[in-house]
Amino acid sequence: MLDIKTFVLGPIQTNAFLLGDSITKEAVVIDPGWDGKLIYQEANKSEWKIAAIWLTHAHFDHIGGVPDLINIQKPSPGLALHNEDLRLYQEGGGAAMFGLHIPPLPEPTSYLKHDQVLSVGGYEFIVKHTPGHTQGHVIFVSKSEGLVFCGDLIFSGSVGRTDFPGGSYHQLIESIHSEILILDDETQLFSGHGPVTTVGEERVSNPFLI
Repeated sequence: MLDIKTFVLGPIQTNAFLLGDSITKEAVVIDPGWDGKLIYQEANKSEWKIAAIWLTHAHFDHIGGVPDLINIQKPSPGLALHNEDLRLYQEGGGAAMFGLHIPPLPEPTSYLKHDQVLSVGGYEFIVKHTPGHTQGHVIFVSKSEGLVFCGDLIFSGSVGRTDFPGGSYHQLIESIHSEILILDDETQLFSGHGPVTTVGEERVSNPFLI
């Protein structure tokens, strides 16, 4: 069984996700925005080993917990993001713009590519490159489980901001149409902020898409 634990962390109330295979005890963390020690402690309670950290994008509120997770677990988890967000990541994800500071960030160990297949235990996820919020934004799609971890691409009743450097409203909407709205209506969307929604709900009620 794939277990999903959600944490709402940091100054912008960002969703971080801890995914674990209850049989293999392997886990991954998606977007540890803050309080990496808290996420690690929760994994430890379930006797899960965190194999990797997957980043949907490199804004500070999605990466602030990376140093703690890398430093607290030995061997350290792998760290993956899209290379088009590498510069943003190396610059601290824009934290300084908000008067915030995050600890020094470790270098990624791998770079995500469109249609790459990732796994956590016995469950596979497909990486989809979805620029618009940032140039290197990606989502993680599990067709077998009917769910998507979609970062700041789309929210319940809204879409990601495009007014930060590297943002593009045209690209964002195109990414949603090409990678989200093609999915079954029942597909669950786990966004970077706010509640879980579905493709079907957003298709008929999201004001940016109708």
